[in-house]
Amino acid sequence: MIGGYRVLRKVAAGGFGVVYLAVDTAGQQVAIKEYLPSSLATRLPGALAPEVPPEKLSLYRLGLKSFFEEGRSLAQISHPSVVSVMNFFRENETVYMVMNYLEGASLQDFIITARDLKQSKVFRESTIRSLFDEILRGLRIVHQHKMLHLDIKPANIFITDDNRSVLIDFGAAREVLSKEGNFIRPMYTPGFAAPEMYRRDAAMGPWTDIYAIGACIYACMQGYPPNEAPQRLEKDRIAIALTRLRGVYSDNLIEVVEWCMSLDPLSRPQSVFALQKELSREGERRYTKLSVGEKVRLQFDTMVADNKKNGQSAVSGRAK
Repeated sequence: MIGGYRVLRKVAAGGFGVVYLAVDTAGQQVAIKEYLPSSLATRLPGALAPEVPPEKLSLYRLGLKSFFEEGRSLAQISHPSVVSVMNFFRENETVYMVMNYLEGASLQDFIITARDLKQSKVFRESTIRSLFDEILRGLRIVHQHKMLHLDIKPANIFITDDNRSVLIDFGAAREVLSKEGNFIRPMYTPGFAAPEMYRRDAAMGPWTDIYAIGACIYACMQGYPPNEAPQRLEKDRIAIALTRLRGVYSDNLIEVVEWCMSLDPLSRPQSVFALQKELSREGERRYTKLSVGEKVRLQFDTMVADNKKNGQSAVSGRAK
């Protein structure tokens, strides 16, 4: 029993916490997320309270405070596309967040399944637009409450059995620990974290979540995540990857992804509203077909890049 809830089983565990399936006093199923960062705390079998080494205690408490504040802020938000926090409390020297239990699968699960079918399109454009229209409505409310998600990725977009798209697993407390604890990229998901998340002194804002939205749309189009930001800063191949999708997806959708994923935060949409406006321009869908010459050049550029990456010469015995 935790806080009056009866825990049935562990559902998931990550580097930052544990999620349980539980029931309340009325027998209603809930999900309970417990703050338990594996890099700072351990727990003996059968124990309820975590064990934190003295030298890590201040950092543990900093993350704990941020996790608690996140629960309090989320409890004030009521939107079908944002996970619903019904309760949050301190117990056993940690914090628990009680949320409505969702049944369904993550967007990541759907992407992997669709990718394995090996179709030309991982998702139809109409599906991508309607899915992210829902998610952006929820994200806009989050930003209006002066909150950022900071961990948007396909695994944190949940598609429920009653066909709702829901943002789950916010990452504000994770971000606090990353910035204060001198971790080496401990909790970022490669490909979805904006470049500024890797810099201690960088300002984060709505544009940081918008980068991740662009990366999620990219994953829905390609079936794979984009290259992570530090790699892109050295050699950016996003434009080449998206050029291959010309004619498969509309120019508008491709341009939206490029805009969201600009390496410079000021070059991205500065608000969810600006992105929503652009994404809703249904009437302006043009499809640019690549010419044979463009396809050949694109394939050659890709081959050169791949060979350079492998430390090989692009073309052996090329005529001088």
